[in-house]
Amino acid sequence: MRKWIAITLPILALPFLAVAASPAAAQTTVTVSADGTTTTVTEYYVEDGNQRVLVHPPAPIPQGVARFGPFRVIDGNRAALVDSTDARSPAQFEAMMAAFPGITQIDLIDVPGTEDDRANMRLGRMIHARGITTHVPPGGSVRSGGVELFLAGRKRIADPGSEFAVHAWEDDEGRQATDYSADAPENKAYVDYYVEMGMEPEQAKAFYAMTNSARFEDARYLTDKDMGTWVNLD
Repeated sequence: MRKWIAITLPILALPFLAVAASPAAAQTTVTVSADGTTTTVTEYYVEDGNQRVLVHPPAPIPQGVARFGPFRVIDGNRAALVDSTDARSPAQFEAMMAAFPGITQIDLIDVPGTEDDRANMRLGRMIHARGITTHVPPGGSVRSGGVELFLAGRKRIADPGSEFAVHAWEDDEGRQATDYSADAPENKAYVDYYVEMGMEPEQAKAFYAMTNSARFEDARYLTDKDMGTWVNLD
């Protein structure tokens, strides 16, 4: 079977600007009020040309009470996804759910993508079948194959300040989605998945076309509001 190659995208934290930008920096500002008290504010920003653009600070990575591959168990009801997925992730998810069957929500904190698209979609179907809520907190970043996992939630929550990134896939022969016919199995697999996750067929096709508008080497960044124009958010 053909193996798709999936990319893991770094945090850009600057929606809609898939341009070269310096890494996020932090600047601490001290404000003195009229009554003499001081307030310390930390500003996070990236430099886009000569313009400083304020961004939301990255969401903190929880330590958790237990770890199963890229999953970290926060408590008996909630887990976090903090890394890319791979072929082992479905089994790791099953092990986590066996040990903590009360988990009803997964917080997607920093999900660069996946190393195995097929396993990633299998994981998404497992999440969906269990009725789990997917949640991206402020500063959370979900890129590439991580977006498929966000869509797997029976309820989907994207807080203000969360970001998403999509792009076309590429196979092991260097061909991308647009190199295949629209009804080819390689493309149909994604559209079918989106329909299973609750999209109407035409909506699924339009969403998939949008993701492929950014080539494999690039990315299209979306805000929580942008994502809400494509799928229902809770």
